[in-house]
Amino acid sequence: MKKILLFWAFLSSTCFFYSQLIEVQEIEIKSIPTDYYSQAYGTGYDLKTSLKEIIKRNHAPIGYKGLWNLYKSKDAFSDKWYEKDGTILDIYSEVPNGIDPYNYRVGVDQCGNYRKEGDCYNREHLIPQSIFYKKDPMVSDAFHIWPTDGKVNAMRSDYPFGKVGASTWVSKNGSKLGNSDNTGYSEGYKGIVFEPIDEFKGDIARAFFYFATRYEDEISSWSFDMFNRTKNQVFTEAFKNILLTWHMMDPVSDREIAMNEAIYSKQKNRNPYIDHPEWVEMIWGKILKGENFEYQPRNFLEIYPTLSSGTVYIKSQDGKSLVKKVMVFSLNGVLMQTIENHSNNLIITVYIPKSGNYIIKAVGHDFEVNRKVIIK
Repeated sequence: MKKILLFWAFLSSTCFFYSQLIEVQEIEIKSIPTDYYSQAYGTGYDLKTSLKEIIKRNHAPIGYKGLWNLYKSKDAFSDKWYEKDGTILDIYSEVPNGIDPYNYRVGVDQCGNYRKEGDCYNREHLIPQSIFYKKDPMVSDAFHIWPTDGKVNAMRSDYPFGKVGASTWVSKNGSKLGNSDNTGYSEGYKGIVFEPIDEFKGDIARAFFYFATRYEDEISSWSFDMFNRTKNQVFTEAFKNILLTWHMMDPVSDREIAMNEAIYSKQKNRNPYIDHPEWVEMIWGKILKGENFEYQPRNFLEIYPTLSSGTVYIKSQDGKSLVKKVMVFSLNGVLMQTIENHSNNLIITVYIPKSGNYIIKAVGHDFEVNRKVIIK
């Protein structure tokens, strides 16, 4: 296994994390094929175009029917991350650190007809297929087509993703439909939007960044409220800010990394923003900070203080909320360090000696919690 030290990471001699019997691990790049991104160059939209050439070159569409088989992969869309019961992982029904309202058996509960939530799962195009007239290869590109509950998929319809102000409909896991909040980082759009739960906002944002890169040559001809009909920025200012904020709030997870590998094994291309999340900022600009960060309401876990001179504590209430792993990210998404809690301590102490803004991701048996911390 090849370990590489990223040039933007802290020098290992200046960044330490500690807690009794906690194992601190070096950053490992386990999965990116050697030289896959060797022809990436530049910054800004030049970088995006170079990435487009890379991920387009070997893209082997699996076909619309092939998505059903992909969903059977234990690493892609099978729930090995929360309930760990082998059912379909559906971002519209998953309840982190709680009981899902329903579960789907892989390959058995495919839609089909549905009338209500829990009837069956189908194929959700995060970028609606009506936008690109159901054409190949977009119609079967697995990086933006995920298995979700049929009813919730229908309620989401072709509405853009965004931050809901007043909701008109809420799914059983808390995904919402309603008028755009149109304040703060979501200011600039007044129409109806669909808002997933916090756990999957970053995942969706990186799927959109992939799509904007892979199809930059075609996308300027498609009309969608999230798009500005250019091949460069692709997104309107309002939706660019939403996606950038979600990308920052919810850094890359182990689930996304596994999904990237599973899709690569079948479709032969990768999502570069899972492999290199820092490229999002290099292409679309500086990620919003400060008051734009939203805190997930997870009362079973404390991460404090959020303003610190260098020491941060992660405290679990009990064994159910036990943290198995802590990851520390820079604000542009680069993983700086990981801590494995093999000894099942209820309190983990993290020391960050260098000032700056960081995201701490605490991962448990069936949850992940992200917090922004500022080191003075």
